[in-house]
Amino acid sequence: MLPSKVDLCVVGAGTAGAALSYFAASQGLRVLCLDRRALGGAGARWVNGVSRSDFETVGLDLPKGDELRGEDTAFHLTIGRGPQRLTLRDHGVLEVDMRHFVRRLQTLAKEAGAVLVEHVTVEAVDGHMVRTAEGEVEATVIADASGLRGAGVLASRPVRRDDLCAAAQSVFAVADPAGARAFLDQHGVAEDETLCFSGVAGGYSILNVRVAHGEVGLLTGSIPADGHSSGSRLIEAFVAEQPWVGERLFGGARTIPLGPPQPVLARGHRARIGDAAGQVFAAHGSGIGPGMQAAKLLADTLAQGGTPQDYATQWMRTHGGVFAAYDCFRRFSQRRTLEDLRTLFRTGLIDEPGAAAALGQRLPEPDAALLARVPAGLWRAGPGIARDLAATASRMIAAMATYRVYPRSGALQPGWSRLAARLDR
Repeated sequence: MLPSKVDLCVVGAGTAGAALSYFAASQGLRVLCLDRRALGGAGARWVNGVSRSDFETVGLDLPKGDELRGEDTAFHLTIGRGPQRLTLRDHGVLEVDMRHFVRRLQTLAKEAGAVLVEHVTVEAVDGHMVRTAEGEVEATVIADASGLRGAGVLASRPVRRDDLCAAAQSVFAVADPAGARAFLDQHGVAEDETLCFSGVAGGYSILNVRVAHGEVGLLTGSIPADGHSSGSRLIEAFVAEQPWVGERLFGGARTIPLGPPQPVLARGHRARIGDAAGQVFAAHGSGIGPGMQAAKLLADTLAQGGTPQDYATQWMRTHGGVFAAYDCFRRFSQRRTLEDLRTLFRTGLIDEPGAAAALGQRLPEPDAALLARVPAGLWRAGPGIARDLAATASRMIAAMATYRVYPRSGALQPGWSRLAARLDR
C-alpha cells in the first residue's frame, strides 16, 4: 500500500531516482520512489565509466568489490581503427557495474527511510496528486527521474532524431585467450586498458573494447538518424569478426538523449533530473555522474527549505553552460568524416588535454601552448574545418554566457528559452 502523503515523490528508481531518494530521505524528508519495472531491473544494467570526482562531490563511497571493474586504466582514443591515437592516463574514470551500483543506491535509500515500490506506473499527475493504479499519493514535491520519455511531470522539449544516441554495452567471456592477446598486440594495447575506436561508424560514434580477467567489455554508441548502425549492431558486427569473443554474460542497450539540457527543469512543485532533464554530457553521452550531482543538489535544496526552481537555477547556472557548450562541439563532430577527424588529430586541434577535459566533463584550461597552436592548426586544417570550428567556438562561448543568466523566476522562462533555442540550430 502506498503512503497517502509524502514530502517528495520520485518517479524512477534508476541511478538518479535512487540517489535522490537516498539523499532526500537521509536529510529527514518523507520520500516515496516509484518504478514501473522491478527494482532489480531499474536503471542501467551495464558497465559504465563514471568519474571518481562524481562520487566524491556527492559524498558517496567509491565503488569496490563486484561494483568496481576497473580504475584509471589507460584510455587509447583512436580515429577509426587507427593508427592515430591519443592515450589518456590518470583520468580518474572508474569502470562501474551499474547493476550493483543501482542496487547499492536503492539499499541506501531504504535504510534512510525512503519507501521504494516496484511495478507501479504513474498514470497522471494532477496538482500535488500522483495517480497510479495502486492508489493516489499527495506529494509536496514531485520529481521525474524516469528517463528519456519522462513521466509527464513536466512538458518536455521534443528530442530530435539526430540527437538520439543508440548506445549499448555488453560483457562477453573470452573464448580464446590467445586470440584476445593477438588482438591487443595488433593495436598496441595491454590487458585491462581501454581501446576506443572513435568515428568507427562515421561522425558521432564509438566502439570501446576492454579485455580484463577473462572477459571483454564492449561499449558502443552512434546516431542511427545519420544512417549509421546502432550501438547493438556495432557490437554484433565486432563479435562476428572476432572469433575469440565468447558467450555474452550481461549488458543492455538504451537510447540516450543528447542535445542541451531541457530548458525547464522545474515549475512550481515539480522538477526533473537525469535523462528526463537532458542532463547528459553530450561529448561522450553519459548521464550517470550528472544525474547523481543533480540528485544531490535537488535533495539539499529541498532539505534546506528551497524550491525546485532554486535547484533548477543553480544547476543551470553552474553546469548548464558547460553541457550546452559541449553539445555545440558534439554537433560539429557529428558532421565530420573520418578524414576530417584525422585532420583534427594531425593538426593538434584535438589533443590529450582537451580529450581528458571532455572525459572529465569540464572545459579545457587554455594555456600559452594551446593558444599558440590553435592558429597554426586552423591554417593546416583548411578553410572548411577552420570555418566550422570557429563558428562552433562562437556558439560555445554564447552558450556559456546564456546559461549564466538562467532566470530565477519562472515568469522569465519563456524568453530565456527562446534565446537558448537559437544555440540549438
